[in-house]
Amino acid sequence: MATKTPGQVIQEMPAGKFVTMAKVMPSGSLQARKDSAGSTRFYWRFSIGTKSERVLVGVYDSAASPKSLTPTSKGFSVTAATRAAEALALRHYTNRENGGHPALVAASRSAQAAEDEARRNAELNTLERLLSLYCDYLQDLGRESHKDARSIFNLHVMRAWPDVAGLPAKEVSTEQFADMMRNLIEAGKKRTANKLRAYARSAYQVAKAAKSKPSIPVAFKDFGISINPVADTLPDETGNRSSKAPLSAHELRIYWQKIRSMNGSIGAMLRLHLLTGGQRIAQFVRLLSSDAATEHIVLFDSKGRPGQPARSHTVPLIKPAREALFEVISSGKWALSTDGGKTHIAATSLSKWAVDAAGDEIPGFLTKRIRSGIETLLASARVNSDIRGRLQSHGIAGVQARHYDGHDYFDEKLESLEKVYTLLEKPFSDTQRAKSG
Repeated sequence: MATKTPGQVIQEMPAGKFVTMAKVMPSGSLQARKDSAGSTRFYWRFSIGTKSERVLVGVYDSAASPKSLTPTSKGFSVTAATRAAEALALRHYTNRENGGHPALVAASRSAQAAEDEARRNAELNTLERLLSLYCDYLQDLGRESHKDARSIFNLHVMRAWPDVAGLPAKEVSTEQFADMMRNLIEAGKKRTANKLRAYARSAYQVAKAAKSKPSIPVAFKDFGISINPVADTLPDETGNRSSKAPLSAHELRIYWQKIRSMNGSIGAMLRLHLLTGGQRIAQFVRLLSSDAATEHIVLFDSKGRPGQPARSHTVPLIKPAREALFEVISSGKWALSTDGGKTHIAATSLSKWAVDAAGDEIPGFLTKRIRSGIETLLASARVNSDIRGRLQSHGIAGVQARHYDGHDYFDEKLESLEKVYTLLEKPFSDTQRAKSG
């Protein structure tokens, strides 16, 4: 009796039953099963321990050449299905000590899950999310710079470069950050370009350090940052030139005369600001009523190293500063307020009041020039840079100063403020009086 061809066997086999078509080397066999609709599928059947399993190979293509070794667009010939089953059998056999085919499938699924998770994380952990999370981090640390950073990122990254902002943060290149800076520089915004660089560089540095620094929120770890792409960009040095030209001693005296007898709370606030050494306005306006005492006030310096909390800064009060404070201090939470201490005055408001008070007699008057003017005035009075720095909270440099010098420098700061007051009260010469008149 003539032997039936594989095609004839498949054509005649009943639906719903597995039929062995061929032995598969080095392990198992090729089986076929026809469903009720007449479609046939191939399976590789193998044993592992006392159990046997079947793995789907593919659909039978009755129109495929019986000698074809690879599947067509519609399915497999018996020969092609046998070859595919042999490939599965070989992998199973060579890995049988590690669990064979089931273990290989489990490992593949695990790898695919990890790949899918990595892809989802990359889609979630974009540059936009990193920069936003960094701004939240600065805000949680009490740093006023979070407002400036958030504004710069929104305007000059998210809006200007939405495609880049949507990329996974770890895939953004140094060149792309350099292009962001270049656009700002070409628009005449060199200082903004440098600030964008500084904030973005710090954001990446925080994410990079999150792996080893437990005080950084764990969310930063998800970005998988190991290289800081912003670190290799170069700032525009001309964009960092100071715009804080100090007020001269003469200009400070003019300003003092303007606010010395100014009535109302605005005058008292301006006097308090000047007579406490021109403290940073963003910190000065956030003075708490509980941090205002008879002999001093305590401000909190939020400038400094990322990850460090705001540093308390004690400022002594000379008599006229004390009088100004008592004239204006509120009974609520915030000492300097126009609504009873519920909210503190805005830094922009204090700056505007100072500009209005200065009038036209001080060309180019800016409130930030008060601070540098006070330091210059003290330098002319031979107050050393360390004391000036401590009075204006420039930061404490050096390991010894930060960790071993426990002196509070209260008396030295008080003496410096007394010198400021004496110099402000110094009478104008006839020439100066003529110029200011």
